[in-house]
Amino acid sequence: MRWIIVICVVLRCGIASAQSPDTWIDENLDSLSELYIDLHTNPELSFQEKETAARIANEWQSAGYRVTQNVGGHGVVAIMENGEGPVVMLRTDLDALPVTEETGQDYASTVQVRNTDGSLTGVMHACGHDIHMTNLVAVARYLAAHRTQWAGTLMLIGQPAEERGAGARAMLDDGLFKRFSRPDVAVALHVAHDIPAGKVGCRAGYSLANVDSVDITMKGQGGHGSAPETTIDPVLLAAELVVSLQAIVSREISPLEPAVVTVGSIHGGTKHNIIGNECHLQLTVRSYSDDVREHLLEAIKRKAKAVAAGARAPDPVVKASEGTPSLYNDDALTAHLQKVFQQTLGTDNVLSVEPVMGGEDFSRYGREGVPILMYRLGSVSQRRLDQYEMGGQTPPSLHSPLYYPDVEPTLRTGITTMVAAVEELMAPSTQ
Repeated sequence: MRWIIVICVVLRCGIASAQSPDTWIDENLDSLSELYIDLHTNPELSFQEKETAARIANEWQSAGYRVTQNVGGHGVVAIMENGEGPVVMLRTDLDALPVTEETGQDYASTVQVRNTDGSLTGVMHACGHDIHMTNLVAVARYLAAHRTQWAGTLMLIGQPAEERGAGARAMLDDGLFKRFSRPDVAVALHVAHDIPAGKVGCRAGYSLANVDSVDITMKGQGGHGSAPETTIDPVLLAAELVVSLQAIVSREISPLEPAVVTVGSIHGGTKHNIIGNECHLQLTVRSYSDDVREHLLEAIKRKAKAVAAGARAPDPVVKASEGTPSLYNDDALTAHLQKVFQQTLGTDNVLSVEPVMGGEDFSRYGREGVPILMYRLGSVSQRRLDQYEMGGQTPPSLHSPLYYPDVEPTLRTGITTMVAAVEELMAPSTQ
């Protein structure tokens, strides 16, 4: 009789430890939705994520993780050691955007802050970071409660200032991979506005772009608009430069290499009949390969100097701020987890997606030699996508004041795929 009792106890424990993510999500969805709404209604801008970071740190600590705060600013690191095995890093971003929400949702953000110029702006999670955080809290809770299903060291990252392209660098500079475990692989997800909820997208190789910001000041010699011959007009120089810059991509870069040079802003002059001394241009520059990135930045300086020299103007001031490096999804890791996602969701629900020219500083962890994968998480229901199409509209993009995810199916897919990825990568040894 004693052996029968022991066998029953073992079987009961085995059933509990094998609880599926779907069943667990059903039991925990209400609390996860409450967490999502709280994060959505209390957004904080880059470098200001103090309360958000504290909330995520508390959630992870409550789940049993060893938590360290204030890594690289408001960064959070949570560690759970569970025997011998690989170190797997999962990352979420924490920050929101200076966007005034127009979704009309009951839980829409009403937060307002002052810009650096003193103007008021709304603050909104218009890029899905609230979904990312809720997802990683859920994954952390599930894995902590089901430790028989994985082995190794789980490393969770709450990263600040992704929208400014600075948070990953700040955490690395603060010793992320020296003070804590160096991961064997790193995985993250990002919501997509144009993939149906319930589906994910994967892309091996280059997935997101190098992003650089370039400021150019064309210098001239001011004077009266009625006597242009006595001046060197910096607005005219800027106009000539805008046209000249377009030849960089079309005539200096291979058509097989993606590249973008966009002039997003020109400011010069003060009045109709005054030729000023300066004209300021702001550019965004995007590429994938490091060689193309360097070529674009060099060519922009060369073109600006050539335009100035042609008008016998002073040399322009050209400043490129260090941006976000391109994101390269490790080929082997992507192929491996794409199969896992297909087994989890079904083949039809795992899409092969095209690269885009947006940027993401999750790429910096890959530049440190860690194999990475960032996959895309569908976040808008097929019904809503069909409605947009029937109305001749495109769905609101990320960073739009109109963007919002369908929370339940988005979270369900994010949690199940990320749990499946961890359990595959950290499967306990059978020896």
